[in-house]
Amino acid sequence: MSYQIININTASPDQAKSKVLIIYTGGTFGMAYDVRGVLIPFDFSLILHHLPALRSLQLDLTVISFDQPIDSSNIGPTHWKEIGQIIFDHYADQDGFVVLHGTDTMSFTASALSFMLQGLGKPVVFTGAQLPISEPRSDARENLITALEIASAKTKEGKAMVPEVCLYFDSALLRGNRSRKVESMHFDAFQSENYPALAKAGVAIDYNDAAIHKVSVPKALKLRTRFDTGIAILKLFPGIPNDTIDAILSTKGLRALIIETFGSGNAPSSTWFRQALKTRIEQGLFVVNISQCPGGMVEQGRYETGKWLEEIGVISGRDMTTEAAVTKLMILIGEQGAEKAKELIGKPLAGEMSEQ
Repeated sequence: MSYQIININTASPDQAKSKVLIIYTGGTFGMAYDVRGVLIPFDFSLILHHLPALRSLQLDLTVISFDQPIDSSNIGPTHWKEIGQIIFDHYADQDGFVVLHGTDTMSFTASALSFMLQGLGKPVVFTGAQLPISEPRSDARENLITALEIASAKTKEGKAMVPEVCLYFDSALLRGNRSRKVESMHFDAFQSENYPALAKAGVAIDYNDAAIHKVSVPKALKLRTRFDTGIAILKLFPGIPNDTIDAILSTKGLRALIIETFGSGNAPSSTWFRQALKTRIEQGLFVVNISQCPGGMVEQGRYETGKWLEEIGVISGRDMTTEAAVTKLMILIGEQGAEKAKELIGKPLAGEMSEQ
């Protein structure tokens, strides 16, 4: 995948407060109308024309723009590797990173990066927009400016204020692997039901220090890039046909299954479903239980309709999002194999789930 590098001078190197790398992957954010009235990717070398307020931030900015911007519906592990590699390659000479990304799969990519970047001690802030930056009412300007402020923010000791993968949108900074897209028509597109916001932006940016991941001793950054996509999601619904379940369980190359269950982790207790799942688990498939509810968590022993899942070996995903569970499974299986992944999937690795 090819890209271009653009330097944006908002301050001289000796006067800049921080060095921040912007990675533009595509999405609504960077669109502008051409002479025909058609939306096309705009030239990031003209960003100061669209957003002159960037000059007041006094940052040393570099933009890496994909030559072929990608609609986020087409994003996948290949692109996650590319983004991760760019961050890894520029990690030593940057204070923070902002990733401009389409909103549809932003939470998947942010979750993936949180597991890929082991030992991260600098901010990686995902953001985007619901309206193109060329639109008069666009949310792109405020989202980018605040994301850059967060990516460059430091404590009194000179350490990164938010040393983790996060997502900023509509005044809220969320942990990346706790976020999910919930809105397509309004600016408050993302929520984090099971973990508090890392910061709220108003007149000032109010950081929630207690919720932010702390780095006591800096570690060398390691990049994980091996993914295994042998994963399926089974979303339960009342009256789901046996043939549907059987087709998913019979998928060739299936290594792990995420079941989106009801409430606190409950599922139909029909004999057929129980036996079909039990048989596949005994054959080596490992199954993770994620609730369909945006808030709350899986508690498999709370009701009889959830307890049987635990008894046959289904692993509780507790309060993980589906986005976090999918990307975590992909990278655990890809990097360490199915057996080790089975051991680690129920344990927090990057703040994606609550401690038991």
